[in-house]
Amino acid sequence: MKTEGRNAVRELLKTDAKIEKILVENSMRDAESRAIVEKAKEKGIRLQFAEKAALDRECPGRRHQGFIAYTADYAYADEDELLRAAAGKDGFYVVLDGITDPHNLGSIIRVCECAGVDGLLFADRRSACVNETVMRVSEGAANHLKIARTGNVNDLLDQFKKRGYWVTGAELGGESIYGVDFTGKCVLVIGGEDTGIRRLTREKCDRLAEIPMFGKVNSLNASVACGVAVFEAMRRRRGL
Repeated sequence: MKTEGRNAVRELLKTDAKIEKILVENSMRDAESRAIVEKAKEKGIRLQFAEKAALDRECPGRRHQGFIAYTADYAYADEDELLRAAAGKDGFYVVLDGITDPHNLGSIIRVCECAGVDGLLFADRRSACVNETVMRVSEGAANHLKIARTGNVNDLLDQFKKRGYWVTGAELGGESIYGVDFTGKCVLVIGGEDTGIRRLTREKCDRLAEIPMFGKVNSLNASVACGVAVFEAMRRRRGL
């Protein structure tokens, strides 16, 4: 798998991921670029320098910013281990129900990591996966957040409930999200881009919470809605 972009490669170098090599544009001479190269050398990672045209061929979108790292496929966290860890603390987890756009998934991962979410979970079918696009959009946040896939979202929510978690679905028709108590053991469910939370999954939620709208358009992009909900939850959990 390729990780493209200066920030994403820099964050990748902070992890224990096995990096096969890093392709670096010859013209990269600024202090930040030199720091990335030096870090890679410290870790014994093979560096290959090339002209910009070579990196452009590897990255059709040409958003590499002079750096492309090559690794094995993304290693997801183990669902069972994540659930065992959740049982022993008042954690805050995000579960995705039908996010299929890699750009949305990348943005959601970045939001969750920045907010300090304990883990992100989504179905291993009919969902976007962590690929090169997601890694780029997340700006490397996928390397720091615990992300697991599950065979069945509804069964997963039952498992969280058995461990004392309260499940909140971000969905129109619920109470205002600004009045929801997000303290203690919490799971936030974010629905798909076009369909929202599916009916059976919605029925698994203990409550629904909506983001009040004051304009003429009554819906938000899934990643934007996730950002609003997650940071409101974290604000209340931290007493801010």
